Amino acid sequence: MTPRRRRMLFVVLIALGVGAGTTFALRAFNENMLYYVTPSELLATATADKSFRLGGMVKQGSVERAPGSLTVHFVVTDFQHDLPVTYTGVLPDLFREGQGVIARGKVSGGMLQAEEVLAKHDEEYMPPGVAEKIKQAHGGNMPVSKP
Repeated sequence: MTPRRRRMLFVVLIALGVGAGTTFALRAFNENMLYYVTPSELLATATADKSFRLGGMVKQGSVERAPGSLTVHFVVTDFQHDLPVTYTGVLPDLFREGQGVIARGKVSGGMLQAEEVLAKHDEEYMPPGVAEKIKQAHGGNMPVSKP
């Protein structure tokens, strides 16, 4: 093999390695992306092995705390569909009924088993994207503030 062919083979192998590495990195990045979904979207597309970020409003009168534990059951709504959520842990100080919330977790038995719960930061906040989806669900008649 001539030195020129050896260099060309080396360059081709480097290009293939970089291409394969880029492909694997982009694929892993896309698989690990978590987009905000509403209860309506989650109920339509839920798979048991995939993690979701559920965004919506905590339904009035739905928060139930298990006595003697950190387990909390509540319902997240987009005003079209409701989805029950179970979370074990300390909730954010701003978590309460009628406020915006984001819960990350997996769907199991028609219920989201949350691993993390985030609450709004002021009375005008609603999770990005969720505000528009709720507005669309109400036919554009609901005033929605910008985040």
